[in-house]
Amino acid sequence: MGFKETVNAALRRTTGYQLQRQPARNVDGLRRGDRLVDEPVFILSSVRSGSTLLRVLLNTHSQIHSPHEMHLRAIKVKTIRGEYPRRALRSVGLDEESLRHLLWHRLLDRELQRSGKRILVNKTPSDIFIVDDIVRCWPRARFIFLLRHPASIARSRRRARPQDSRERNVDAVLRYGLALERARRSHPGLTVRYEDLTADPERVTREICAFLGVPWEPHMLDYGRFSHGAYSAGLGDWSDQIKSGRVQPPRPLPAPGEIPAELVELSRAWDYLPGDGDGFALGLPLEHQVETA
Repeated sequence: MGFKETVNAALRRTTGYQLQRQPARNVDGLRRGDRLVDEPVFILSSVRSGSTLLRVLLNTHSQIHSPHEMHLRAIKVKTIRGEYPRRALRSVGLDEESLRHLLWHRLLDRELQRSGKRILVNKTPSDIFIVDDIVRCWPRARFIFLLRHPASIARSRRRARPQDSRERNVDAVLRYGLALERARRSHPGLTVRYEDLTADPERVTREICAFLGVPWEPHMLDYGRFSHGAYSAGLGDWSDQIKSGRVQPPRPLPAPGEIPAELVELSRAWDYLPGDGDGFALGLPLEHQVETA
C-alpha cells in the first residue's frame, strides 16, 4: 500500500474522510467541463436583417448546426439566496455569472451533440446586446456581422409589427444598429451584407464557409429540401419568403430621400450612403430591450 493509500485508510477510520486530488484546471482557470463548446460562431445582426435566411443556409451544411433562436440573453440564473449557498458556490469557484455561463454552455452543447455536426452557429438578434458577456463566456467565439440597409430594416420591421409607431420602429432599428456597429468596431469577424447574400448567395456562402474553415456545399442554396424547425415568431422569420425554400432576389435599395433622418448616419457608417461614417455616435446609451420580430 502506498503512502496516499495508507493515509486515506487512517483518515477513513478516524474521520470518515479521505484526501482527494484537486480538479484539474486549464491555464485560464476553467475546470474540465466548464467549457463544453469551445469556439461557437455568432451571427450578430439587427432584427429583420435576413439572419433566419443565413441561419438555414448554414444549417443545411453537413458540418454546421445553426438552431433556431436560442435567446441566451433572456436565460439567466436567479439570484442565489442565502450566505451558505453563496459560500458553497464560491468554494468551488462559481458565482451567478459563471453559473449562467455553464447553463449557456450546456444548452449549446446539447444542441450541437444532438445534431451530430462539428460547428455551432448561434443566431438571435438580441445577442447583439450581450456581446461582452458572450466573449467572457467564450473567449474564442467567432462573429459574423450581418448588415442590411437600415431603411430596409425599418420597412421590414414595420410590416412585421404594424402596431408600433413610426418613432418606436425607427428607434428599435437605431438601437440594434448602434449595438451592431459597436460590436464591429470592438471585435474581429466577417462582415456580410444581406443584399449581397440574396443577390449572389453562392459567392457569399463560399466566403462564409472559408471563414468557418469548411468546404462549400452546393446544396446549401436549396435549403428548402431540409428540415430547419418551425418558422414562427420568436424563433426567427416566419414570412412566406423564408418558407419558399429558395433564396429570393433582393428588393431595390431605398432612395436617399426615403431614409428616415434618424438612420442617415447609420446608413453612412455601413456604406449605404457616401460620406465618412466614423462619426456615428457610439457613445449613446443602449436600451436593452428584447425584440420578438
